[in-house]
Amino acid sequence: MTYRPTWQGHLKLSLVTCPVALYTATSSAGDVHFNLINPKTHNRIRMITTDPDTGPIERSELVKGYEISKGEYILLTNDEIDAVKLESTRTIEIERFVPAAEIDRLYWDNPYFLAPDGKLAQEAFGVIRTALERSGKIALGRVVIGARERIVALEPRDRGILAYTIRTDAEVREPDEIFAGISDKAADPAMIAIAEKIIAQLEGPFDPSQFVDRYEEALRALIEDKKKGHKPARVAEPDDTNVVDLMAALRASLGGQTKHAAKPAAGSKPAKAPSKAKARKAS
Repeated sequence: MTYRPTWQGHLKLSLVTCPVALYTATSSAGDVHFNLINPKTHNRIRMITTDPDTGPIERSELVKGYEISKGEYILLTNDEIDAVKLESTRTIEIERFVPAAEIDRLYWDNPYFLAPDGKLAQEAFGVIRTALERSGKIALGRVVIGARERIVALEPRDRGILAYTIRTDAEVREPDEIFAGISDKAADPAMIAIAEKIIAQLEGPFDPSQFVDRYEEALRALIEDKKKGHKPARVAEPDDTNVVDLMAALRASLGGQTKHAAKPAAGSKPAKAPSKAKARKAS
């Protein structure tokens, strides 16, 4: 399968430069997508751009506007926006190398694969990638994706480079904004001990194939039932999880986990996780 790059430009380490292409590392191809339909005609609804005073207008006639006060906008043409584009729109220049552990997981955003763009780029790409691998660090640079300049973190992955966009400080909330109201009272040591035993019973290797989107599967089953003219089955409501006696619930959980233990049986080898599921260095 041929993949279309999200971005094409150059990777630059000091005076060493090579053409590269950036590809999204995840796919939403399996997601169930819906369209808005008129149930009386079964026609798909079209969204028409409309001016509240003059009526429908062609998208090609529209310009971008920044609201400076209620109902008042500064208008910007595409040429004016293009005039302030940064060099990083076409170059990922490595600016710094940092230990992976220093980047809080709150800041990691979307993953991409970075690869050389063409055969002539492979030698220089290989030099940068190998030097990065031997450094044992994460390389930080900048790139413009979707009209936004983003920090990008680079680390070796197989024969290429894994690139993650990194959120800015302004995008990340302070934990205290959410956690300030949580009690600092120490938990019951006996309850903690039971909870730790439950955790130990559920330990196991990370295998992403064991985790599926059950809601997505239920939607697909619903669609298949409707296609066949069947009346869809109603999903059972979950049991009431209101805990009255926490200690009793913990003990019951400990007794009920024996048959669901995630640890491999004695003498057996755990299943090898696929290469794409290797633990990320920054996790």
